[in-house]
Amino acid sequence: MESFYQGVASAAQAMSILEVIAVILGVAYLVLAMRQNILCWYAAFGSTAIFSWLFWDVSLVMESGLNVYYLIMAVYGWWVWRGNAQSNSSTNIEKLVEIKAVEIKAWSLSRHALIIVSVVLISLATGYGLEKNTSAALPYLDSFTTWGAVVTTYMVTQKILENWLYWLVIDAVAIYLYIDRELYLTALLMALYVVLAVLGWFIWLKEYRQQNENSATPLAAPAV
Repeated sequence: MESFYQGVASAAQAMSILEVIAVILGVAYLVLAMRQNILCWYAAFGSTAIFSWLFWDVSLVMESGLNVYYLIMAVYGWWVWRGNAQSNSSTNIEKLVEIKAVEIKAWSLSRHALIIVSVVLISLATGYGLEKNTSAALPYLDSFTTWGAVVTTYMVTQKILENWLYWLVIDAVAIYLYIDRELYLTALLMALYVVLAVLGWFIWLKEYRQQNENSATPLAAPAV
């Protein structure tokens, strides 16, 4: 544990201003996403833009590429949550922070099963390729968190309820991955993400149930 705390302290001292901003924006993204606030995509765009450059600068090409994907999905997510068809004249601040233009949806168990099996198979194939052709550390876990994040980010853009359960697993695996690589500060960030994923699940679940109750409520008869 002493080496863990020393690693965290060293990592904190080595952090640049850009890294601090990227981490703050990353946390802001999750908190705003929990509240279904469209501003989460602005935070995601800023965070991933910075991380894309930082990872490229230290030759982490795959991580940089993943963050470029996040960058694109931040724009796409903003467009979907915006409702796809708001008037061009809707420029006031109310429209900017509208949080419920798109309702929360849930996918069937069969669809989730297909997705999970696909992610596992792709991760095994990618991990095998990395193991045989590169010096990548923990290639199978690295592949799993990468492909899982690709799928789950898309789920967030579509407001799929179960995205939080996917993040819970991905971030938990990532904690082990980062500790193994002695990236202790990033591991702590992932631990925070796990907590936020649990909170996000319960917040969205409550909203999802309210949506279903409202849609099941019959319309009142018009007054005579």
